[in-house]
Amino acid sequence: MSPSRRTVLLAALAAGLPVAACTSTPTPELAELVLATGPDGAVFREVGAALAAALTDQLPHTRVIARPSAASVENLRLMKEGTAQLGLSSLDSVADLDSLDGIRAVGRLYDSFLHLVVPERSPIRTFADLAGRKVSLGPTESGTEFTGTRLMKLLGVVADDVRMAHSESAVQLEAGTIDAFLALTGIPTPAISGLVTKGFPIRLVSLKEQALALASAFAGPYVPVTIPATTYGDLGANDTVAVPNLLLASTSLSDDVVEIVTRTVFTDSARIAAGHPEASRINIRTGIATGGVPLHPGAERWFRSVKR
Repeated sequence: MSPSRRTVLLAALAAGLPVAACTSTPTPELAELVLATGPDGAVFREVGAALAAALTDQLPHTRVIARPSAASVENLRLMKEGTAQLGLSSLDSVADLDSLDGIRAVGRLYDSFLHLVVPERSPIRTFADLAGRKVSLGPTESGTEFTGTRLMKLLGVVADDVRMAHSESAVQLEAGTIDAFLALTGIPTPAISGLVTKGFPIRLVSLKEQALALASAFAGPYVPVTIPATTYGDLGANDTVAVPNLLLASTSLSDDVVEIVTRTVFTDSARIAAGHPEASRINIRTGIATGGVPLHPGAERWFRSVKR
């Protein structure tokens, strides 16, 4: 008996072989495709740019644009407005939408980890110590802002919170103009790695109890995890919370386009995740676990095709 198409595909993926020819989907005619990504210093920005480059190869007649943004919440708004046709978002931000009208999932990609970063000599030792301190919650309309604000409200912590990109947060932390910053992002995240590389002494504050509180209060998107000890030099392991990230597509996109997008994500994942170990977990086995967000018909068609 000859092996199934799915078996052949999985074997090719494991061996790092190209598998683009595993579909007969014709190249659609689409003038422009906008992918909403993330802010400076965040993994969303880098993974989104790499995905846009991969899609440019697969859609030669289409101008593929990686649009910088504040991340999750802004990306969802841009998609609702029709300004972007693809967008990256953390699952908790999507799950909080009043309606998923116009938005469907391409697939689950990788997890983001919530970081609480402070100077090494900071008196901040717990999340509760943020009370009254000047803390960056990431950019306005970011996933960091969404999850950080939700956590502060849940635990009754009132900080002097400000909004800025992760890269700017790192600059301001080093300058001493903020006391701490939160970053919900893939690992390693460039803004934090940059501080470590420069030799500025920092710590990651444990969020073990906060992870359990979020998972208990909001079933589904939150998972208690540990950032591996090897992630940021000598900072060591850190207990925190992870949130799955989804690639989303507008229902206005044709099934053919989204099938090509889905195929590209899951067969060119090594290129897309280059330099980001957590993003390297992008795979077809977990790709359909979209947390209740329905798959776009084009994505569903591709996943079904590789199961044959």
